[in-house]
Amino acid sequence: MRAEDIMSSPAVTVRPDTPAKAATALLAAHGFTALPVVDQEDRLLGVVTEADLMRDRILPDPRARIWRDREPVAHPHSPDTVERVMSSPATGMPRHADAAELAKVMLREDIRSIPILDGERVAGIVTRRDLLRTIARDDLAIVTDVRHQLAAYAGGDRWTVTVADGAVRIVDEFDDGTDRHVATVLAQAVPGVQSVKVITRADQSV
Repeated sequence: MRAEDIMSSPAVTVRPDTPAKAATALLAAHGFTALPVVDQEDRLLGVVTEADLMRDRILPDPRARIWRDREPVAHPHSPDTVERVMSSPATGMPRHADAAELAKVMLREDIRSIPILDGERVAGIVTRRDLLRTIARDDLAIVTDVRHQLAAYAGGDRWTVTVADGAVRIVDEFDDGTDRHVATVLAQAVPGVQSVKVITRADQSV
């Protein structure tokens, strides 16, 4: 499964001169956690996140005296544009990147989304929610996709496919090592697949 298989495209992006309040409204309206920041050619410049736009922008309530007595009251400032608060450079990955690698990068760098690039241009975005959605994908949808991939390769009547909790089991009418390898690769590329086992009809009867 590659980034382009699960990314949201086109990505909602902003420019460096986009007002910070407008970017905040986009995040709130769409339920996003971050927005890629791009130039006039849609090349990635950075990312602006919820944290970037929230930082020091909530005015303290003077009625909350217990907190005012304990620590100095900060005076929030309102940045004019995205450029003043965005994180740069940003982590971007190519559209053919392995989704497993996306997950590793998100966890390692503690980020919630990754812009997906076509060359230098932003083509889409993958979020943690996108990855979780593939893990939670319905078994029936996975069966349908795996059968479609196998039918395109060598005909639909040859394979018997079952799926349980994302674990794919493929029974092949013939005993061909190359075809078993191809069937495994095709099934592993389907979103939501957790594991793949390919056996022959003869193996099944043992």
